[in-house]
Amino acid sequence: MLNPMNPHDPEFVAWSSFLAASYKRWTGALLTEELDPLRRAEALYGAPFVLVSHGTQADPVLNYGNLAAQKLWGLNWAELTRMPSRLTAEQPERSEREQFLRRVSTHGYISDYSGIRVTSAGLRFRIRGAVVWNVEAGGGNRVGQAAMFRDWEWLEGA
Repeated sequence: MLNPMNPHDPEFVAWSSFLAASYKRWTGALLTEELDPLRRAEALYGAPFVLVSHGTQADPVLNYGNLAAQKLWGLNWAELTRMPSRLTAEQPERSEREQFLRRVSTHGYISDYSGIRVTSAGLRFRIRGAVVWNVEAGGGNRVGQAAMFRDWEWLEGA
């Protein structure tokens, strides 16, 4: 399991590198400035944007959520990384979420995702302009999917 409490954890540093390299491969843009792997891992974890990812299980579980994601969903690292990623959306939104994730799997990434998500406390928020991409390890081996967004707003009742 990744361990952000130990930023020198090789798995945490490697996953951060997979996130950044895959983002650059699909979008042509940098997720963060060019840094050595350890500094990149630290920069992504403390970034001012939300960054989450999940693995490739049949019911994928979140395996990464930076501090902005933890704050937004109201969960610490341990709680967030035990949550099936489908639970980030309300029940009515889940089929639409599955459709767009299939689109990402097929095309590699999308840069225009908008949708409604729900926090651990049941508060709803809308994200806009999210980039969602396939995360790859060496040799193009898909190891997950990730999402990054900066633009979100609380919805009624939040």
